[in-house]
Amino acid sequence: MGIGELDREAHVPEGRPSGTAGSPRTLAEALRARGDDGLAALLRARPDLLGPVPNDLTQLATRAGTRASVVRALDRLDRFSLQVAETLAVAPDPAPYPVLLDLFTGYDGGHEEPEIEAALPRAVALLREQALVWGDDDRLRLVRTARELLSPSPQHPSPTGLGPTVAESTAGMSPGRIQEIVAAAGLPSTHDPVSAVAALTALFTDRERMAALLDTAPPEALAVLDRLVWGPPYGEVTAKPTPPVSWLRDRGLLLPVSPRTVVLPREVALHLRGGRAHRSPEPRAPEVRVAREYRPQVVDSAAAGQAYGALSTVEELLKSWDHGGPPVLRAGGLSVRDLKRTAAALDVPEPVAAFWLELAYGAGLLASDGEADERYAPTPAYDDWLDQPPAERWARLVTPWLTATRTPRLAGGQDAKGRTLSALGPDLDRAAAPEVRHRVLGLLATLPPGAAADPESLLARLRWERPSRSSGAGASGRPGGAPAAAPAAGAAAEPGAAGPWASEVRTAPAPTQPAAVRPPADLRERLARWVLDDAELLGITGRGALSTAARALLNLPLSEAAPPAAEGGGVEPEVAVERAAELLEPLLPQAVDHVLLQADLTAVAPGPLLRPLADALAVLADVESKGGATVYRFTPGSVRRALDTGRSASDLHAFLAAHSRTPVPQPLAYLVDDVARKHGHLRIGAASAYVRCDDDALLGEILADRRSAALRLRRLAPTVLAAQTDPASLLDGLRSMGYAPAAESAEGDVLITRADVHRTPPRTAPAPVPDGPPTPDATLLAAAVRAIRAGDHAATAVRKEPAVPVTAGGLPRTSAAETLATVQAAAMTGSAVWIGYVNAEGAASQRVIAPVRVEGGFVTGYDHTADEVRTYPLHRITGVAELADEEV
Repeated sequence: MGIGELDREAHVPEGRPSGTAGSPRTLAEALRARGDDGLAALLRARPDLLGPVPNDLTQLATRAGTRASVVRALDRLDRFSLQVAETLAVAPDPAPYPVLLDLFTGYDGGHEEPEIEAALPRAVALLREQALVWGDDDRLRLVRTARELLSPSPQHPSPTGLGPTVAESTAGMSPGRIQEIVAAAGLPSTHDPVSAVAALTALFTDRERMAALLDTAPPEALAVLDRLVWGPPYGEVTAKPTPPVSWLRDRGLLLPVSPRTVVLPREVALHLRGGRAHRSPEPRAPEVRVAREYRPQVVDSAAAGQAYGALSTVEELLKSWDHGGPPVLRAGGLSVRDLKRTAAALDVPEPVAAFWLELAYGAGLLASDGEADERYAPTPAYDDWLDQPPAERWARLVTPWLTATRTPRLAGGQDAKGRTLSALGPDLDRAAAPEVRHRVLGLLATLPPGAAADPESLLARLRWERPSRSSGAGASGRPGGAPAAAPAAGAAAEPGAAGPWASEVRTAPAPTQPAAVRPPADLRERLARWVLDDAELLGITGRGALSTAARALLNLPLSEAAPPAAEGGGVEPEVAVERAAELLEPLLPQAVDHVLLQADLTAVAPGPLLRPLADALAVLADVESKGGATVYRFTPGSVRRALDTGRSASDLHAFLAAHSRTPVPQPLAYLVDDVARKHGHLRIGAASAYVRCDDDALLGEILADRRSAALRLRRLAPTVLAAQTDPASLLDGLRSMGYAPAAESAEGDVLITRADVHRTPPRTAPAPVPDGPPTPDATLLAAAVRAIRAGDHAATAVRKEPAVPVTAGGLPRTSAAETLATVQAAAMTGSAVWIGYVNAEGAASQRVIAPVRVEGGFVTGYDHTADEVRTYPLHRITGVAELADEEV
């Protein structure tokens, strides 16, 4: 559909003022009849209509009918509202409300369906609010673009499973063949194809005559209709159809689409269905069931444990990259090999490792350093994060996760071009992620505190709220091609009477809808499952139930008795974060200032350690196991690492004695003294590299050791060895041989290696990638409605006769003298005038102004279009016209 057709749908015919009572004749008229609240509701539901703000209501109606905007609006409908739109697409245009209701309830027996009768007005009101349906209840119209997307045609069937009408199916049929069908159906012949098609349509929509026709049908023919009645309506036939199929084709109950394909006309299908457009209407949203209930205290404790585990995991991950993490791929992101290494280091599966990486990245704690040899490293914000209390650190991780569009669970998969998606890479943003995340957590919040949701019922609810508009009969409640239920009255066949003819017509799928109008069917479901997993990892949920701290963070009621926050109200986000941290803080384990030293060269931390103690112990010992109590092991290598930082043996003894609740075991004291005695006897500097030692026998021992062959050592003096390798490699090589060398400077001083870390320059956290424009706030909506109203007033204002000439763009055209005289007269009388104006950029517009001063080649007045006082150069006004008396 071209823009011209959209303009015709939105155009207000001349001669009918906008305020005329009665049913609107166009969508623009329907919008013009709305109040400001109605326009604001439309712009809130469809924010894409605001980019940019339309000049008037006619332009708004035109924009609301464009394909992209209509597709976006349809994709955001719930299942029943979409079923209503699909039903209007197969109903007469316009359709009275009773006809629409009959297409849901059917006309067999007239039984009441209270759920449909209660839900249908709400669905129609929603469609009307979003400008997908317009007109009064006696003349409901679906916008033209939506009808084209949803209505059946020879190219694609309706989601209801209905096919094209008789008129559409016979559009390319010869007049002689149409007359043959009319005669076989027992109808009198006509003089033209149009009346013949009308007679055939009248027969198929007449319940009594249609029932009489089907009573004469062979049982095998009825069985063929049974296979097509609920869709798909297309079937494949052989080159020589069998008698039952021929009987149906001769009477127009099946119409040919191609030499081997037939279609069941819509009117015939509706009769066989008993007048129902959908086999399974779903007016009520599925209920989210409770899988199990726990005491809220149990849920909060489990969630707090998970939250503390999340903090420990992120800290461990970033600490391992303190001196520079893995390199950045040329295309961006982390390589598969480095992701595997990270997963092994964290002892988690690769998808979970990708989640922790993306969580730190989204919180601004991790980024690339931007160097020539680009690598990942913690940001300066990571150091600030470490200094915060645990509850605030948790809130700082969770808050950006709620709005993030990045989906780390996609890492390792492939994109549309077959390229592997990398963790921290550029192609992991999915615009639907924040919406799904908030909706899943919102549904969890509807359950009582301590109640865990059944995942399948929650997914069913999400599928109802955002169904996939697939082709064929997928939305009618049954898969295409499945056997249909028993036909309606007058078409029933005896059990077992179908015989072999039932397989004569095989259901054939019709061409699918274009990919542009088909959202990914399983993406939202996968996102929802990932949200449940991620929420448990982060401590937002505990044992599947939403925690109290998470309810506060989401600005939700903390108990069933507490009323939910009003829409658009509630507390500020900063206040919600502080409140969540306050609720979580008492549940997290408190940091301790001591360890328990044991005789097996281990130390047990009975809880999280204070930051200075944890940093010092991480240098002096290696983490052996983690959990509720972390176990550290002292080794010669770990003690040497502490000595490399400049500490002496006495410093280490004092540190252990000060922070241990148990006496320092003798084996640990011996280990420290033994390593300290050997530490620094060998000195390594840069020549390319050399080894210096006062003990020439020790150097001879090193030269004689076969393991030193790779270092390519040679004696320069009795106490000096030269190596053809760099000092760092020489240090590592000698340490691997069991020695304890120390690096020295060019002046001969021992180099002390501090626990300095590598940090990136200050980086901002990645911004979410929104799905279309954001929802406008109340201030923007009010300003937009005011501007549209003013522009519409200028566009529809009635001018005095005789009308002034207008340009091709619809602007008034008068001479400079006439323009000056008219605005001067308006300024003297205080009346409003209609002007055409071209700004400095050449953009033309029409405005209604009330001049108050005309001097120096400028006119100053109140601009009704802009709702403010403005000044316009007279030479940029194309023309001016007085308004009719009733418009002034």
